[in-house]
Amino acid sequence: MRSIGIAAVGALILAVGALVAYPAGAARQAKTISFCSDTTYPPMESLVGGKPTGADIDIANAVAKQIGASAQIKVTGFDVIIPALLKKKCDAIISSMTITAARSKQVHFTPYITVGAFLMVKKGNPSHISTLASLSGKSVAVESATTEAAALAAENAALSKQGKAKITVKIFPADTSAAAAILAGKVDAYFADAPPVAYYITTTHGKFQTAGKQIESAPEGIATRKGDPLGSQIGKAVTTLYKNGSLPKILAKWNLSAFALKK
Repeated sequence: MRSIGIAAVGALILAVGALVAYPAGAARQAKTISFCSDTTYPPMESLVGGKPTGADIDIANAVAKQIGASAQIKVTGFDVIIPALLKKKCDAIISSMTITAARSKQVHFTPYITVGAFLMVKKGNPSHISTLASLSGKSVAVESATTEAAALAAENAALSKQGKAKITVKIFPADTSAAAAILAGKVDAYFADAPPVAYYITTTHGKFQTAGKQIESAPEGIATRKGDPLGSQIGKAVTTLYKNGSLPKILAKWNLSAFALKK
């Protein structure tokens, strides 16, 4: 999942604008498309001056415009974001959501970028962290309901079978809070997607670095309810936005060109 300046760590506000839900299978004539988004994941989605901003926000606006509508953002916690969509509290999800088999059973995905995950540590890597296994006996901060949190749970299960010390996993409802934990020196590492890791390394001016190699890489997608024609409309919009160069321009604006879908 998921990546406001450092001063905005932990901030969450109410949704922006009015939200309209549509029954599955209905023809879409709406002038707005509401997107659920966990705005604690800079530079992908965050709040600046109370306003949602980031690469995903720009992409949501471009997708909606391509469909002939405007985008509205509903700020939603990542751990409840799929239930919010299924309960029709929004029309779609754009929130740095990795496409997994389990999630695909619940929602339809339109892939739009491919992103990997990294561990972030203090400059110089004083705890000598290089892999998830090397976190044995150490502490790490992570956002709840993410693929990173799931990977840490799996690693702890493996460490337990090996009779080794488990990782102390500190889970936070907002990724900005997880990042704040390492910025404050409360954990040995922070585990998230590459974009927020790169963001914090850049904005802290060399105080932190990545540890080891990229741990995983997978497509992220815009989610819609199964059977909703909006899914195919978003799919066509993403394809068009890649072909006409609009989506690559958005990624370049946020220094995310490396994460464009491969042809």
